[in-house]
Amino acid sequence: MAQRSPSTCSQDISHLLSGTFKDLYTGDVIGADIEANWLKSRGGDDAYHEAFTEELEKLVAEYNRRLTEADIVEENIIQAQVRAKAEEERALNVLKGDAGKDFHKMGLPSVASSFRWIVDNELLRKNHLTCPDDYITDKVPVTRAPKGKPEPGYVKETFSFKQRISSHSCERMSAHLQKISGRLPSVSLSTLTLPSTPDSYHQTTKTSKKSSASRKADWKGSKCKAEKEEERAYLAKLEKTQNFLKNPRFFPPNALHGGKSLVMSQGQVEQIISSREAECDTGDTSFVPVFLANPPTVLFSDYEVGRVYEITVELQNITSTCHRVRVIPPSTSVFAIGPGKFPGKGGMIAPGMTCQYTVQFAPESLADYEDHILVETQVSEPLLIPVQAKRPPPVLTLPHIIDCGFCLVGGRKVTEFLCRNEGFSTGKFCIMPQEAWPPPNFRAVATLGSVIQDPFGIYPAGFELAPGQSTTVEVVFFPSLPEVSQQTYTIVCDNCQVNDVTVTGVGQLIALELLHVTGGESSPEPGEVTDVTAQHLIRFDPQNPHTTTQKNLVIRNSTHVELPFYWQIIKPNLQPILPGETAHSVTLEYNRETELAFSLSPEQGVLLPHADHDFTLAYTPQELKIYHSVIQLVLRDIPESPSLVRERMLQNISEYPAEDVIALDIEVKGSTEPFQLLLEPYAVIIPGESFLGVNVRRTFKMWNNSKSLIKYTWENITDCAIMEVEPLTGVIDRNKYCEFELMIAGIRPGCVSHNLQCQIEHSAEPVVLHVEAAFKGPLLHIGVPSLRLGLIKPGESVVGTFEIQNLCQLPARWRMQESQVCLAERNEEVSPFTIQPSAELLPPLGTCSVSVQYTSSLCQRLHTVLELEVENGERSYLPVSVEVQTPQACLLSSHLVLTETYTGIPVKATSKLFNQTRLPAKYSWGKLIGSQAAFCSAIITPASGILTPNEEKEFCIELTANITGELKGLALSCSIEDMTEPLLLSISGEVKGLHVTYSVPCEGEDASDERKMLQSPSDLILDFGSEVALKDTVKRQLILTNHTAISALFRLEAVYFTGSSPTPEQSILLSSGYLVKRRGPTTKHAAKRAQSEFAAAMLSHGKGVAFHIQPSSGTLHAFQRLIIEITAYNNMWGEYSDDLVCKVGDLQPTLIPMQMTVKGCPIFLQMAGPQTQQPIIRFGTHVSGGCPVFRSVRLNNPTPFDIRLDWETYNQEEDDKKLVDLLMLFGDPFPPKDMAKNETTSTGSNSEIVLGLDQPPIPCGSIHPALQTTDESSNTECEEEGIITQEPTMQKIVSVLLRPHEGVLADNPYSISPRQIVVPGGGSSSVCISFTPHVLPEPVAEVRCEGFVLGFMSLDDKLAKTVPGKVHRRHGYDAVPLRIDMRASVRQALLKVDMDHDGGMVFYSMASDLIPDQPLLGVLTASVLTQSLKLTNCTKVPLYFRLLLSAPFSLTSTVLKTSHSKKEETEQQPQLVLYPQQNMLVKVSFHTTLELLTYQHLPDTQILPGFQVLQFESGERKLKFSQNLIIEYSNHSTQLVPVTAYLTVPVLELSCNMVDFKTCFVAQTKTKHVFLCNRSGCRIYWTALLDQQERHSDLEVFSVSPANGILKAREGEQPTKDMLQITFTARSDIEYETILTVTGILGEKPCKLQIRGQGTYDGKYEDMY
Repeated sequence: MAQRSPSTCSQDISHLLSGTFKDLYTGDVIGADIEANWLKSRGGDDAYHEAFTEELEKLVAEYNRRLTEADIVEENIIQAQVRAKAEEERALNVLKGDAGKDFHKMGLPSVASSFRWIVDNELLRKNHLTCPDDYITDKVPVTRAPKGKPEPGYVKETFSFKQRISSHSCERMSAHLQKISGRLPSVSLSTLTLPSTPDSYHQTTKTSKKSSASRKADWKGSKCKAEKEEERAYLAKLEKTQNFLKNPRFFPPNALHGGKSLVMSQGQVEQIISSREAECDTGDTSFVPVFLANPPTVLFSDYEVGRVYEITVELQNITSTCHRVRVIPPSTSVFAIGPGKFPGKGGMIAPGMTCQYTVQFAPESLADYEDHILVETQVSEPLLIPVQAKRPPPVLTLPHIIDCGFCLVGGRKVTEFLCRNEGFSTGKFCIMPQEAWPPPNFRAVATLGSVIQDPFGIYPAGFELAPGQSTTVEVVFFPSLPEVSQQTYTIVCDNCQVNDVTVTGVGQLIALELLHVTGGESSPEPGEVTDVTAQHLIRFDPQNPHTTTQKNLVIRNSTHVELPFYWQIIKPNLQPILPGETAHSVTLEYNRETELAFSLSPEQGVLLPHADHDFTLAYTPQELKIYHSVIQLVLRDIPESPSLVRERMLQNISEYPAEDVIALDIEVKGSTEPFQLLLEPYAVIIPGESFLGVNVRRTFKMWNNSKSLIKYTWENITDCAIMEVEPLTGVIDRNKYCEFELMIAGIRPGCVSHNLQCQIEHSAEPVVLHVEAAFKGPLLHIGVPSLRLGLIKPGESVVGTFEIQNLCQLPARWRMQESQVCLAERNEEVSPFTIQPSAELLPPLGTCSVSVQYTSSLCQRLHTVLELEVENGERSYLPVSVEVQTPQACLLSSHLVLTETYTGIPVKATSKLFNQTRLPAKYSWGKLIGSQAAFCSAIITPASGILTPNEEKEFCIELTANITGELKGLALSCSIEDMTEPLLLSISGEVKGLHVTYSVPCEGEDASDERKMLQSPSDLILDFGSEVALKDTVKRQLILTNHTAISALFRLEAVYFTGSSPTPEQSILLSSGYLVKRRGPTTKHAAKRAQSEFAAAMLSHGKGVAFHIQPSSGTLHAFQRLIIEITAYNNMWGEYSDDLVCKVGDLQPTLIPMQMTVKGCPIFLQMAGPQTQQPIIRFGTHVSGGCPVFRSVRLNNPTPFDIRLDWETYNQEEDDKKLVDLLMLFGDPFPPKDMAKNETTSTGSNSEIVLGLDQPPIPCGSIHPALQTTDESSNTECEEEGIITQEPTMQKIVSVLLRPHEGVLADNPYSISPRQIVVPGGGSSSVCISFTPHVLPEPVAEVRCEGFVLGFMSLDDKLAKTVPGKVHRRHGYDAVPLRIDMRASVRQALLKVDMDHDGGMVFYSMASDLIPDQPLLGVLTASVLTQSLKLTNCTKVPLYFRLLLSAPFSLTSTVLKTSHSKKEETEQQPQLVLYPQQNMLVKVSFHTTLELLTYQHLPDTQILPGFQVLQFESGERKLKFSQNLIIEYSNHSTQLVPVTAYLTVPVLELSCNMVDFKTCFVAQTKTKHVFLCNRSGCRIYWTALLDQQERHSDLEVFSVSPANGILKAREGEQPTKDMLQITFTARSDIEYETILTVTGILGEKPCKLQIRGQGTYDGKYEDMY
């Protein structure tokens, strides 16, 4: 029996699933820590997040609940399996105890499973699992009270046994069976399975209890096991002293020295002996066979009553020694045995010899008999020879249940079964009702005919069948009620076998149902007369005659009987039913329908049982009328009376009365309508006339709007014209149309009108198509509508041609001549026209060319008609025209007016000649005529030529006048050939001189719009702007317009600010055309540099502004609108004005004023260059509290004047809401100062212009900040604007300035020195700007410092300030200051720390790392674990720092740079530096030493900071070391990096604390085992030592093995174990006691085991094994 696990833990298979599916089984979709973090994040403002976390919390709760339920179900199933297995084993042991050693020979199956009764089925169903009740369908037996042990069924006597066996033999057999039944369990031979019901369970339990109680009673007086063992040992010693060699004859065959078997090898015998000894407790091995029976089983198979049968049995000695034999005959009276025949005398059978016995059998009946013969030999177990008499019983193929199926009530159904004897013997059978069994005698129940039990009958009642023979058994079913019937019959065989047969059948009534009708059933309309018996009404839609429409009927046979049927159609019974009457009270007439418009398919057949049948109801009307009929479903051979069936059965009359029954009446109605046809169009009328013999085709449609398709046939017409329709015949489906083509050809000219008929099948009236057409003869066509011969001179001839075409298929004869009517009108007899040919026969569709010639005699315009005559056709007419004329021309305009004429400038004009006839004319121009012809000249193009007919030709006349004023009396002549008088063209006009105007484009308008330009020179002014930025190039345009065609020279230049003339090279470089055309790449830098050099050359005079005019001189062409571009260059601020002098030709010079105001600061930073963007000085990012940072800035002055700068520093604050600053100034705000910063008197430079008296110095005023206001007015706007005159001006005493607020005046963190500086003209000076980082508070990580400095410009040279009438320059607050923005950042010192793992700097070490692979070599002094730490400087400044970390941790780093400050030099402490974006790799190590292992044993008062001892529930112990890696920066700020280490220390544990060997026999060794456990995660090298006294004793009492070893680290939940074998050998009868100490080499806590034992000389404690 397999060992059963004591707990449910061994049933866990999760380790198998995790090993197979790995992460798919163990991994979570969402980890537990992620779930916890999400659930903790509730309480925010995000509604979506709140809903998500709430749903997640519900899912987690549901998930945990389902896991709990699954664990409960799994635990319940495992416990049920364990309990069921225990119960099955207990029941099997009970059966084995009851049956004894014969249990395995019985071949019985295992006990029934008890899992069904133990497991919780309701719990499995609740969790949607399959429970045993789902697949075990047997009913749960009712539990009854316990009863006594029942007698097995195979022990009970049968009826045949009682009749054939005598009472004496019955008693003996009963005793024998009772003996066997005591050994066998209560089983059923029919099922050979143990009962699984609770009753059987209780019975088995009771039996097992009784048997066990009886066995206990038998062994009450027996001896104990120890006494039995002693007696056996004593007997063995006695046998050993008397052991001598014996004769093998006296040994059992299977003994050690016994005889050997002749049929089995000795190895097989020994193997059988050993296996038998293992199974049997007594050690009896007398089972090896001595004699072999032949045959082994005595079997009588074919016998009859009254005869005696014999079989000889031989017994052969199969051993190597001689044996005697004794045979015990069978106990049954039918068996007997005769005397034996032996091979020799004395009854001794030699090896290999046989003896014979005769077995006799005298059967008393044909029943089966069983017995046995016992053969007793020298062995203890006799040889059993079975004796059997078994006659093969007859086997019928008749089923146990005969189902007759379904039958109509009152009907009769015969079911035949073929009954065959498949056995091997003949049998006689008798059929009788079950109530008649058992009969008093067989004659009382034996019948010759049928055996009837209402409503069934079986025939024949008795029959005899030989093996393989068969007969037919008829079962008749005649139900009288519609119900389920069942009767049981008993079949008895002559060998006393009885079997029951159940006959079933169902009686049914007729039940038909109309399930479905295509289109549904109809309801009678109000007032409509219907059939009185019809159950259903089916109405058909109106149809056309001779058309068929169908409807499908579905009729269900609700019975399970086949019903033959046929359909009949009758006329409806339209008798009215009075109130209170029914259809049964009305006399009905069933008249056959003669007009068969309705038909059904199939007409007859069989309705299958309980099936739906489809029928097709067709409606085919023949005439235009309404059809009304009734269709009836008639069932054939329906039984009449159920009572007559039994009587006919008793009289053996096979026929029974039947009649036809109407099962269903259906009323059908249908109507008929004529065909609906439509022609489209209804008539075909061919317009115009058609040629004879030409087929004319027309298409038309015929629509079929009828209920069905139609067949048509068209007629053909050949008398007046040939008319045909295609297709001639065909079919048109319903609601469709057919397109036809009508072909008609004329036979003779004239009109044709006819009605074309179309015959429609089954229609009395045809369809008529009306056709009309007209036909004509040949037709000729003249190719031109008219013949125009054109214009000719008198006496000339002209010819015209045209074609005549025959348009028909007929030949045409024609003739052409001039109309006689036209000749009569001209009073001419002979026509001037010659026609060739004048007559001809033209073939069908042929053409011919005809020419007409005319000769002129005088000037005239002739219009006449040529007449074409066609034989048998219509005449045609051709108009002809011709004109005869002489040449004639004229001028379209005889006077030429010149509007724009200038002195010495040729002017062009045009004139036109027109040829008034259609004849060509020659012309020629002459010279000028008049008084002023000598001062003028003219050129005409072309001078001569030919005018084509009706041509209008244009001439160009170019006139040059050398005088001014009006032209008078000037003309030009033209001569025309064949004309007597020439043509004259008069010329007039006014000659003008030179006229030039100046204009400037208005602002916002296009320069080409002259309507908005200033035309008066006094209103012209060139304004270059009042906000011109310094060094900006401003361009303005001056437009010179020449209003005449006279060209003239011009020149323009400025009066004062004239720029120096550039060199030719600079002019070429400046030109854009050169920059484009030059070879090689031209960069923007080169172009900009060339422009700068050109501007510097223009401003080299040192006036601050220069005007460059392009072009400054040249030629102003006729009517030219010349744009002069004036470019203003500047390098100094100020308000400038000048005049532009314009000189054109001989005209007087014109002065145009120019003005421009330049603003800006010319001084720029050398490092930024002269750029327009605001310069920014970036100090970068610095550490909080760091040293000041200095920037030296060089300032360049590109102007020719010295500029003094006064500096002010401002800070920009983020939350500054101030809008404006109000400044109140007293005197000069920026007076000049000396080296001692004292104010000095301003002295001007030597100048020829006296600007005014020197003013005494005014003390510097104070600046008063303005209140927050929205007034945006500025002092600069309020000051007077205008050109400073030479009159002296008074210096302001008090000034008030309102300016926008941009910053707060401050001296830190930015400062500049010196505060006042003079930058020489064309030179440079330097200033120093410093930034001092301030100390940031702790929570602030970074602060941005933004500020700017303003340098206010002043000019100490008076000439530089003002040039009267030309320039005036402002200074101080009125001038644009130099602004320099400053940017810097101050941040805390912080390094980015990157570690190897995301969990931080955590070390996991084990104390076993100190143990080498070979522990005998000793323990290591230290073990090091190292991790990398990368420090990255993500700031923009170098960071200086130190790293501090104490033991048991250490640091090693890759130093990029080491610096030593003064403080560090004194302290001798190195300092590390990390530059921006650089990193450093630091190695952090944890040193595991033996000293650390001693920390766990220190008292609490001596525990070091950061040290902690962790004790886990599993018994594991770890030491935790926590420190901070300190990063100390140069500004004394620190950064902490946590460092943690876990050191796993070994933990030893013994499975017990004491081992007690109790009392042991002296000098006899006893052994016990103790487990040494390792609950830690590291290896342990252990040593087991006994007490010192025990180790030094000579005689070993206690010992342990092994004495040392290595315990592996714990893996999983269970600790690793080593088994210690402890032995105890008592040396005397005293008590021994010692202590076993197990220690480790890593400072583990020692484990002590107390061992004790008692020695004795008492023999009962001696272990015999």
